[in-house]
Amino acid sequence: MKTCEIHIRDPFVLAENGKYYLYGTRAGNWGTKTSGFDVYVSIDLENWSEPKPCFDSAAYGLNDGCNWAPEVHKYKGEYYMFATFSEKSNCNKKTYILKSSSPEGPFAPHSKGAVTPTEWECLDGTFYLSEDNKPFVVFSHEHTQIIDGTICYAPLSDDLTERIGEPQVLFSASSSGCSDPYGNEKHYVTDGPFLFRSKSNQLFMIWSTFIKNQYSECIVKFAGGKLGGKLTHLTPLINNDGGHGMIFNAGEKIYLTLHRPNTPGKERPVFIEINDQGDSFTVG
Repeated sequence: MKTCEIHIRDPFVLAENGKYYLYGTRAGNWGTKTSGFDVYVSIDLENWSEPKPCFDSAAYGLNDGCNWAPEVHKYKGEYYMFATFSEKSNCNKKTYILKSSSPEGPFAPHSKGAVTPTEWECLDGTFYLSEDNKPFVVFSHEHTQIIDGTICYAPLSDDLTERIGEPQVLFSASSSGCSDPYGNEKHYVTDGPFLFRSKSNQLFMIWSTFIKNQYSECIVKFAGGKLGGKLTHLTPLINNDGGHGMIFNAGEKIYLTLHRPNTPGKERPVFIEINDQGDSFTVG
């Protein structure tokens, strides 16, 4: 199938063994029970396999609410999926970590419950491994609970089974200078953090919000290349109805993938080439 035929939100690509593995939120019933996640496989980012189920959330009691934003990261030779779920016993959204020996799954729960605070409304957990090999979860504390959404981070155990420290706030949406109030309640949104390093080894993070009512992709640069240090908000990468993205290498090229439009029923993954300038990134 072609990229334009794939109906997902929050696309994530793992490049591995000469193939591209695409994951995302099943968009057909987004916001309700979606029963897990699929993987699509390609060798050229244009032609994809049919969706192959890689996690059955109903089998593990995780299908009572949202199944969102799966990301798959290779760590110590295994594949770990960070994904957002809500469940009947505690309806707050939270990030769990799943595990498989293959990027195609099947994945099974790995962490001892959620790695984000159960009393918080959290989503879009992503994996970050520091230069001294310390693992972290980076996530959004959602605007639905605190009005002004934040991006936070917390340390994980070396085996990724649990959070081993209290979350720290990186910034709030309103303090970024690139987020506008959204919706009738005028909340500030933080979605989809993803961290990556430039060719000069500087640390960046993209994240999504709304700018003039358009879903947008923003970018942050960390001073000294360290998570939690001083940060600078750069010019947004995308401000015209596209977001919740991530960045990956495809040979000598670098791509930003995100879903566009942000309209339920019409979302599709797109791939946009970006330029790594060492101290910044530009689109096209």
